[in-house]
Amino acid sequence: MKNNVIGNRIKELRSEMNISQKTLGEKLGYCNQTVSFWESGQREPSLDAVVQLAAFFKTSTDYLLGFSDY
Repeated sequence: MKNNVIGNRIKELRSEMNISQKTLGEKLGYCNQTVSFWESGQREPSLDAVVQLAAFFKTSTDYLLGFSDY
């Protein structure tokens, strides 16, 4: 992903909750390396993962994808 908005948003939200990549991965059923790849922009989360992340962080998929600011 050229602009890695979703990775930055995941990292920001995770940091606000003060949880590690490992903890986030465990709660969603992914390994911490997968979360690291998302945050660094090396990989993009699947549609299912985006929906899971939005539900976990209590935000919209639009926010995660960079289409809204809230």
